[in-house]
Amino acid sequence: MGTYLMLGSGAFWILTYILLIQRGFKDQTYGMPLVALCANLSWEFIFSFIHPHQPPQLQINIVWLMLDLIILYGFFKFGQSELKDIPNKLFYPVFILTLFTSFCCVLLITDEFQDWSGAYTAFGQNLLMSILFIDMLTKRNTVRGQSIFIAIFKMIGTLLASIGFYINHPTQGRSLLFIFLYTAIFVFDLIYVGMVAMKIKRFREKKLNHALTRQ
Repeated sequence: MGTYLMLGSGAFWILTYILLIQRGFKDQTYGMPLVALCANLSWEFIFSFIHPHQPPQLQINIVWLMLDLIILYGFFKFGQSELKDIPNKLFYPVFILTLFTSFCCVLLITDEFQDWSGAYTAFGQNLLMSILFIDMLTKRNTVRGQSIFIAIFKMIGTLLASIGFYINHPTQGRSLLFIFLYTAIFVFDLIYVGMVAMKIKRFREKKLNHALTRQ
């Protein structure tokens, strides 16, 4: 049961990445916050090539990595116009520093705790990602690069991973730390889904009122 849940989680995250890519190029923006993207790239590379998982999770990791590289291309293509607080000449150095820091954090935490499953870093950065998506939505004040399906699939993907890890690892997966992480991620994901839905509703109402006014 737990294995099927983890596979389902992988599938929903693949869908999330595909939709992020599609929406990002449509709206001409990047769909994933920089820190979250660098953490994802680091985790997926480490657990694909340095501490490779067993199949089928290994294949899922590699697919995630390939999709994140496309998201990274979108970040390079549209990021400079979005991140106005970062001077253009510092755009790539900031990215390299963020990626280096993320990579070292994931690798050293894994080695320190001998966490070859990557669970501590996976759920830890997932919580960070959930918060960063809310922050990005708040700063942009629009759903550019986002959609309700991205928010929902992201939430379902992590929820299935949480339940799967809880079932597959009766000791580590049921510790107070992981129970906190499961709960916190789900709560922030739920908030994010609600915020995206509210933004879409307000946009449609504004568009409708504008159309009625013009008539």
